[in-house]
Amino acid sequence: MKADVRRAVALIRKDLLTERRSKAAFNAMAFFAAMVLFIFSFALGPDSPGMTAGAGQTLLQYLWPGLLWVAIFFTGVLALSRSFQVEMESGGLEALRIYPGDKKAVYVGKLTANLITLAAMELILIPVSAILYNIDLWTKIPALMGVILMGSLGFAAVGTFYAALTANLRARDVMLPVLIFPVLVPIVVSAVKATTLVIRGDPMGEMWTWIRIMVLIDLVLLTVCTLTFEFAIED
Repeated sequence: MKADVRRAVALIRKDLLTERRSKAAFNAMAFFAAMVLFIFSFALGPDSPGMTAGAGQTLLQYLWPGLLWVAIFFTGVLALSRSFQVEMESGGLEALRIYPGDKKAVYVGKLTANLITLAAMELILIPVSAILYNIDLWTKIPALMGVILMGSLGFAAVGTFYAALTANLRARDVMLPVLIFPVLVPIVVSAVKATTLVIRGDPMGEMWTWIRIMVLIDLVLLTVCTLTFEFAIED
């Protein structure tokens, strides 16, 4: 058990150090996130009327929870698609396959590294988008961070699994989003609903229901992906 933990930590350090040196995935994510935010900003317009009567919101403010998760998931795919790219280019993927220890350590290491990379992007994306769309987050940060964490965990769990499954495919950059997005529909819906309730208020107490749903979905996804990762990483 301790050996597997050490191996997972070593894999996390290796992935983060590689990303720190190259910044390839993070730079691509940041650029794509900026493009998504500005495209929506120009397309919808800052002065469009709100979609709810008397809400006092622009259309961008009304749609911000959904736009935020669109940006998170689409930019996150860029990072996930590179999860095993270094191993593919260096021949290290075969070493992971014949790794004598529990393959769960490989999955946990890759998942954690992907989650940290995704969190780093979100720490920039969320405040920038809030400033751009004039969203007041200061009093809602703790609840919002909890929702973001739950949504990101489910996303990273599925994405890491399918990144291993598609690592050998020539069209992996195309197949990865095709495979993961149908699986992510429940977590996306729950994340958007919970984020919306955080931002607009929750007079009916519905937010905790959606958070419990997200926790349940995360547990199911983590369990299934962890137990079946050994088969995903094989040829």
